[in-house]
Amino acid sequence: MEYRTLGRSGLKVSVLTMGTFTFGGTGPFAMVGQQGVQDARRLVDLCIDAGVNLFDTSNMYSNGLSEEILGEVLDGRRDQVLISSKARMRIGTGPNDEGASRFHLIRECEHSLKRLRTDHIDVYYIHEWDGTTPVEEKMAALDTLVQQGKVRYVGCSNYSGWHIMKSLAVSDRDRRPRFVTQQIHYTLEAREAEYELLPISVDQGLGVLVWSPLAAGLLSGKHRRGVATPEGSRQSAGWTEPPIRDTERLWNIVDVLVEIGDAHKVSAAQVALAWLLERPGVSSLVIGGRNEAQFRDNFAAVSLRLSDEERARLTAVSTIPLIYPYWHQRNFAKDRFCEADLALHRDFAEN
Repeated sequence: MEYRTLGRSGLKVSVLTMGTFTFGGTGPFAMVGQQGVQDARRLVDLCIDAGVNLFDTSNMYSNGLSEEILGEVLDGRRDQVLISSKARMRIGTGPNDEGASRFHLIRECEHSLKRLRTDHIDVYYIHEWDGTTPVEEKMAALDTLVQQGKVRYVGCSNYSGWHIMKSLAVSDRDRRPRFVTQQIHYTLEAREAEYELLPISVDQGLGVLVWSPLAAGLLSGKHRRGVATPEGSRQSAGWTEPPIRDTERLWNIVDVLVEIGDAHKVSAAQVALAWLLERPGVSSLVIGGRNEAQFRDNFAAVSLRLSDEERARLTAVSTIPLIYPYWHQRNFAKDRFCEADLALHRDFAEN
């Protein structure tokens, strides 16, 4: 296993993180997986043996059951690993059962600690932007949790660029803990994060964790052009994330992934993960699976090295358009780009 520093913190995380989205499987989460304690223990053991040191969950996954299962499975070896969890999403019917208010964040963190059977969460994310709660209140609540020792590091997930920068500005002004990481959706199929989120990560020192790095399995090689949706997949159960706006582009990407995988005698999934691990700012990929074979295959991606030609093929087939103001910047400012600018512009040929 390889380890990277999480942003500008001193924390080392494995480049693969175990996602526990499938633990519990109640309500809509049943479409993804329904792993109980026994199955979860077997998969967690497998990940720990492979060197994975970060386990990701959320208070909303199966309405807290994911945290309960993870807490039970890690009982007695909590100090060997890192845990990240999240709050913000709706978890009840009351008016304060969602959001980033001080009330909600502190209450939900304390509930998560009980479910996880621990006295602290290593990385605590605001799961989604809340435009109705003042940023000052949100960052002060996170500061309280850090000062109380209930949280070690804080991050955000699914924020836009200005959401992140506003939060960081308030942290700096008020001398609160800064976000050290953001958890985002980023794949060969979905490269929109390169417009703002990756440049911000490089510039501001945020480590990037990627959720659903295989686009809910669509980049695994099991889904192919003109072939029926595989039985047992998320899509066959009605799962709709991520949205695919250009299916022809998706299948073109999958074709190249499969061709490169065949050349290396590995899966298309390994190629997709290996490409992501070379992208700017990326610290770790959050992987999940229903069985040991899927995890073992993902582990092998850490040692896969793509050639310059293979990276160029993948980049070309998945390139996103330079929307405004980026095409204008490329025309008139490219001689003064910094590393953060190049997180987007590096892949574009010189004009």
